[in-house]
Amino acid sequence: MINTLLICGGGGSEHEVSLRTADFIERHLEPCDDIDLMRVEMDGRGRLRDSEGTTWHLGQDRRLRSGDDEREIHYVVPAIHGYPGETGDLQSLLELYGIPYFGCGPEASKICFNKISTKLWLSALGIDNTPYQFLCSNESEETSKASMALEEWGEIFIKASNQGSSVGCYKVTSAEELPAALEQAFELSPYVLAEKSLRVRELEVAAYTYDGMLVITPPGEVCAPSDTFYSYEEKYNEGSRAVTHVEAEGLSEAQLGWIHEASRKAFIGLQLKDLSRIDFFLTDDGEIYLNEVNTFPGMTPISMFPKMMENAGHDFGAYLSNRIRAAVKS
Repeated sequence: MINTLLICGGGGSEHEVSLRTADFIERHLEPCDDIDLMRVEMDGRGRLRDSEGTTWHLGQDRRLRSGDDEREIHYVVPAIHGYPGETGDLQSLLELYGIPYFGCGPEASKICFNKISTKLWLSALGIDNTPYQFLCSNESEETSKASMALEEWGEIFIKASNQGSSVGCYKVTSAEELPAALEQAFELSPYVLAEKSLRVRELEVAAYTYDGMLVITPPGEVCAPSDTFYSYEEKYNEGSRAVTHVEAEGLSEAQLGWIHEASRKAFIGLQLKDLSRIDFFLTDDGEIYLNEVNTFPGMTPISMFPKMMENAGHDFGAYLSNRIRAAVKS
């Protein structure tokens, strides 16, 4: 029996979404007779509690303990969006303890969670990404960069650099809106982006390793309402007005080829592991930019990653259970 620990929550801004992702994972692993899944929820202080409120501690000897109860842990699924799951912190701890886990490693997670380091790496890999200015403080010398960007580009997005799922992302269309957006973004992150606002189609691919091969699905498309951008609420609220298409329509062979190759280069170059969702912008002028890499994509009922995997003919439960078995046997 493979004792598998499913860790969800995290206590951050994406805590509730993480619980819904854990529901999806739990449901898909339930039929596996050789996998004994235990689910715990992490709070903002790193404490792990099961559904009955019992607190557990994971030790360096790979054992989970609560009082006199203990169990050896063979594998971990860190289903936490945002800190500390997508930031690499939890993965670093698991690496230190020598416990195999699902998803990307510490370095790739940290690089991809920070929007600025992601852009630097993408540029180094020769992958086009959205024009931006980098701000390291809310002082006038730095914020003047955002003012000049707004003047040059007409509209910008102010983004906290190390938040996920559109948290800390503010659309700015006038100079009067800029100070408040910057203040809110800097409350969430020590670094902020002023990114050019573009009229785009939002495309996404699921990239994952399956039977030793890297699979990159055809791009799906997210169509946000015309009066807003694809915000956190539009991504995860049941009342979301966003419309998703598992396969985007009307893309040329050249565009499909560029997206596939950019996804491949990003997955290999950033040394991603197991899975990711890679997002692109296609502008009205036909330019394509890689927008971001999600190292642990959401898996709620309206999330794109599991839909695109299913559309590619792959069952998520079979996929994850095989990853668990392979990691424990190696």
